[in-house]
Amino acid sequence: MTTLYPASASSNKRLFVILAVAAIAWLAAYNIIQPLADWLSYSALGLARDSHLGESVAFFLYDVPKILLLLSGMVFAISIVRTFFSPEKTRALLGGKREGVGNIFAALLGIVTPFCSCSAVPLFIGFVESGIPLGVTFSFLIAAPTINEVAIILLFGLFGWKVAGLYVASGLTVAIVAGFIIGRLKMERHVEDFVWKIHHAADVTEEKLTWADRIERAWASVKEIVGKVWLYVVIGIAVGAGIHGYVPEDALASILGKQAWWSVPAAVLIGIPLYSNAAGIVPIVGTLIEKGASVGTALAFMMSVIGLSLPEAVILKRVLKPPLLATFFAVIAVAIIFTGYLFNLIL
Repeated sequence: MTTLYPASASSNKRLFVILAVAAIAWLAAYNIIQPLADWLSYSALGLARDSHLGESVAFFLYDVPKILLLLSGMVFAISIVRTFFSPEKTRALLGGKREGVGNIFAALLGIVTPFCSCSAVPLFIGFVESGIPLGVTFSFLIAAPTINEVAIILLFGLFGWKVAGLYVASGLTVAIVAGFIIGRLKMERHVEDFVWKIHHAADVTEEKLTWADRIERAWASVKEIVGKVWLYVVIGIAVGAGIHGYVPEDALASILGKQAWWSVPAAVLIGIPLYSNAAGIVPIVGTLIEKGASVGTALAFMMSVIGLSLPEAVILKRVLKPPLLATFFAVIAVAIIFTGYLFNLIL
């Protein structure tokens, strides 16, 4: 592939200088968002600070550029990390790992590897063909789409590292526990027969990438991901802005707060049939938390939307027989419900 500069010490130095300048410009732009949003809302547009409309508009004008900047910067950094993990290397890292340690390692790899529910079938086949235990395979397949980098970035932008960290911790817990349980159930007979008969003709030679290649690929990922999700971000923040400005806190707290014991399972059941991009659902979830919804209930809803989507069920049905597919979704749903209750108790 074409690189940005020749592979030499001087070109690498020039490359990192450009990155440093870009990082400084990014930080400068990020720091002027709040005063600019306030000026546009209350001075340029003349909206009252204490009005519902004023609060909604200021919220929208602040969150849209902030989230898009965070998204661009973090996707770039994460994409650099992901260039070190090919499917072949991932399978090699998981090969020979036993259940327990293997589930933990697989879930951790699922966070940083560039796979989603769309690639579930080829990954599943490749892992099974490589001899990786079924439970370990499922820990990876649960973590990869559920712990979504866009969701992490948006939660960090809206609420800081505490809530973002809770999301990552809960996703890892669900992936590890669900994968371990599925492995203990010994349901290999419910994998479609053709999967066991597939064999790769030869190993794929791993591609060697220079730093220029990695940066070029990371920039391409930024353009691709932000290009696909920016509209979802805007729509999600617009809905969140409306909730922020107009919905009373007491109303949301009574429905999605800790005192409503049924809120966590209800949130998961509602989220399962829904299918939304993380960029669209996270701003809404963030606003719900701000307005009084409990963190555990909101995170359970978000995880069910992202990790238990109907499209993923349709895709996985090609390689899983109904009993295993139903068990897969049921175990994850129960784990998410438990996690929601746990976080509501802790927080």
